[in-house]
This record gives sequence, structure tokens and C-alpha cells, in this order.
Amino acid sequence: MSDRFLPFAEKMRADGLSASAVRAFEHHFRALERRETGLIPESLLASIPSLPSAAALATPPSEVLTPLLQRTLVIKLNGGLGTGMGLDQAKSLLPVRDGLSFLDLIARQILHLRSATGGGPVPRFLLMNSFSTSVDSLHALAAYPALGPTRDLEFLQTRVPKILAHSLAPLSWPDQPELEWCPPGHGDLYPSLAASGWLDRLLAQGITYAFVSNADNLGATLDPALLAWFAHSQSPFLMEVTRRTPADKKGGHLALRTADGRLVLRESAQCPDADAASFQDIERHRFFNTNNLWIRLDHLREALAQHHGTLPLPMIRNAKTADPRDPASPEVYQLETAMGAAIESFPGALAIEVSRARFAPVKTTGDLLVIRSDACLLTPDFRLQLAPSRLGVPPEVDLDPAHYKLMDGLDRLLADAVPSLLHCQKLRIQGPAHFQPGVVLRGEVRFHNPSATSAPIPAGTYADGDYHLSP
Repeated sequence: MSDRFLPFAEKMRADGLSASAVRAFEHHFRALERRETGLIPESLLASIPSLPSAAALATPPSEVLTPLLQRTLVIKLNGGLGTGMGLDQAKSLLPVRDGLSFLDLIARQILHLRSATGGGPVPRFLLMNSFSTSVDSLHALAAYPALGPTRDLEFLQTRVPKILAHSLAPLSWPDQPELEWCPPGHGDLYPSLAASGWLDRLLAQGITYAFVSNADNLGATLDPALLAWFAHSQSPFLMEVTRRTPADKKGGHLALRTADGRLVLRESAQCPDADAASFQDIERHRFFNTNNLWIRLDHLREALAQHHGTLPLPMIRNAKTADPRDPASPEVYQLETAMGAAIESFPGALAIEVSRARFAPVKTTGDLLVIRSDACLLTPDFRLQLAPSRLGVPPEVDLDPAHYKLMDGLDRLLADAVPSLLHCQKLRIQGPAHFQPGVVLRGEVRFHNPSATSAPIPAGTYADGDYHLSP
């Protein structure tokens, strides 16, 4: 262990983090020391022309499904605070539809599935919380006692130190010591599940299959047809992917590594600037990772044992500021890993193309506007999915970041009403505004208010054009 890493190891141990967490962070710190960037150039990749389609799968009969569900776990990743949207609590507590939050809908999804398959604690359910989201999230789930005791509904993601970019030393921020830490990305799922004791506990209880998805993706429910297909495949790892649209061109995509023919995931932070055009070419790289994954837990335990409690996932170096709300604070590196990158760690890993209905995440206030609108429907089993007439393509929403990047701005925009986006292809809003009841948007619509005072958008239909607003 170099002298440069020693302060990090001491800091992490003092925080009570596991030996495997320290080893995983050291592995990525070494890569940073070697000036590795985690970049994956286009020259090392080949495109994937086609994949098996989930559309052809049939729901298995109950005599096949019930034994599978008894061996299945649903994990929702719930570590995000949504600081990029100005939140200081779990993003999953945001109201989505009809006063229900993400967590409300997730709980109802699980209970609906259990009721449809005879009731009881089948399938099992866990949140991967962070230190920041645990208390509030478990308090919210206490409203659903049928899920079971809240102590049995979570395991905790670890945290890692932020690194000063100019010196590669640990960040020290005595006034707000919590800012010295950051999440290590959702790739931390694997060592955290093991270090918590849950992996051994679940396997001892006969749980073999895990379905994992993001808490902010309400289209990602446990699909019985996919579960049966995955179990039959005997594959250790399955990634759900869907076709990229122009709205997805900056998101991670799946590719083939030419050196060994394995499936690999490349995130935008891993793309060299010179390859940005090919990265965003949705005809060349057709499939993106929905972050809906299926994992054989016995194979996962074997892979973790081979690598001393962690998986050798590619490091993603994110340059940030020490205080996300203060651009003048020192520049730091946050070292992260992507959960989907584990696809290259499992020989025989597969990918399958799924409907866009299984991907309805919320990363920005624009995404939240879409799912609150009539462009999305809430299904009887508590999934949010695009209306059928959208043909799998969501509206592109571009909200002025000066006014709508944070939730308080979106709340002002939608204080009186949510517009109809059912037939809207693109929406752009520049300047402060607020919708009034009865607004219908069609085609490509742009609103512009040069004033500093919020302007109303009156009731009516707005179609394919530029509309200038005034207070």
C-alpha cells in the first residue's frame, strides 16, 4: 500500500467500512494514480446488430412460475438523494402521480405481484439504500406492513472518500464533513450485498435469482416471462436493453469487445471526446442498458470469492466540485463503477431486447414532467409506461436550467396544471413560465419569455411553432 493511499484506508476503516470496500476503492485509486481514465475508445468495440426479443416470450403457467418466485429476490437501487434536482432526501420520495411517490408505487407493485401469485412473502424484496436515504425510506415503507418488518427490507451501499484533483489526497471539509464522502456508483451493489451478509443469507434460504432495477424506473417490474427465460437459459447474468432513440443518445450503450467477443457496457463518462459522434450514433450502437438486470446469486458469490469480495469493474472518474452547490469549491474526483458493467465479468452473460415500457426513469425535472403528464399511463399493476400511441418514444423535453433544473422551479411551472404531452414530440421552455389548466401541446413546441417575471401559458392547443410569452 503506497503512502498516498494510506490516508484513504485509515479514513475508510475509521468509518467502519469493510475490508472488501477498502480493497475495491484501492483498486480504482491505483488506476487513477496511473492516470487511467476508464475510457473505452471506439476502436476497441463492435456494434451489436440484433438480440433476442422479450416480445416473443410467453408468461409461464402458475405451476412453473410459483416455484421460480419462491427462489427470486427483487432489489431496488435507492441510494440517490437527487441533489442534481435540488433535493435533500431520497429521490424516491418525490410525488409522481396522484400523490404517490416512487416508493409508494414500488411497494404496491410488489404487493400486487404477491397477491396475484397467492400472497405471502414471494418474491423477496430489498432496497439498496445509502446512509442518506435509509431512515426516510424505511419510514415511508412502514406504511406497508404487508411487506414485512422494515429491518428486513434493506442493505446499505458503502461510501467512499472524495479525492482532491490537484493532489490526489482525501478531501477535508470540517464544516460539512458529509461532503467528504460520495457514493461509489451502483456497481457497489455486488460487494455490499455480500458484505451485509444478505448474499449468504439469501442463498441459504434457497433464493437463486435476483432482479435488480433503479427505484426511479417505475416500468421495471418483475416480469414472469423474463424470469422463466432467464432461469431456463442457465446464464449467470442477463441485461435488459432497449432501442436507443434521439433522447437516449448520451446514455450508456451495449457493445461487443473485439478482443474477446464479450458484451461490454460503455457509459458516456467512458467515451473519449474524439469518439462522441460514434457514441451518439443510435444506428451504430442500437441498444442501451435499462439497468434492469437479472443475476444468479450463486454465480455472483463465486465471482466475488475469486476477487476477494469485489468485482473488477471498470473505473469511472467523475470530476465534480467538493460542494455540488458551490462551483467555486475545490475540484474533486469521485470514483464510481456501473452495475451493468458486470456483464463482462460473467462468461456466458446475455442481453435481451425489451419493450420501452420497461424503461421510465426520472433523472431530470424534464423527465418528471413527462411521467406526470398524459404521455405516460399508470397501469393496474402500478407501472408507469408510455401511452401506446407514443410507440415507445417519449417526448423530448428541454427546460431552461436557469429556471427549472431544481424541483422548486418545476413546482412553479406546474403549480396550476400539467399540460397534455400525449401528442408532443419536443417541448422547449426558455425563461420563467407557468402552465394554466387546459394546455395541449402537439408536435414541436417552443415557449420563450425574455422577462424575469413568470409568464402564464394560457389554455389552448399549441402546435409546431415558437410562442413568445409575456407576464
